[in-house]
Amino acid sequence: MVFDSLRDRMGGHDNLNPHQIAHNSLFTAKEKIELLHQLKANVTGAQQEGDDVGFDAGEIDAAIAEVRQGVQSGAGTDTVIKGDF
Repeated sequence: MVFDSLRDRMGGHDNLNPHQIAHNSLFTAKEKIELLHQLKANVTGAQQEGDDVGFDAGEIDAAIAEVRQGVQSGAGTDTVIKGDF
């Protein structure tokens, strides 16, 4: 799963949350939204199985809205490597 390596890069399994993805400057806005949609699908599936992942689909929707708002204001379309920040 793509989130295993992302979790590791963010310091471990307990530190991954939607807002960290939304504010990560190593991803473009498109990549962030794709990751957040994939995370939402995983969280929804886990919740249906009775697992608690520490956040819900509403938090993911809020993170997606933040990314979209950033794009509308002109931020986050490129990564740090490409010179956005």
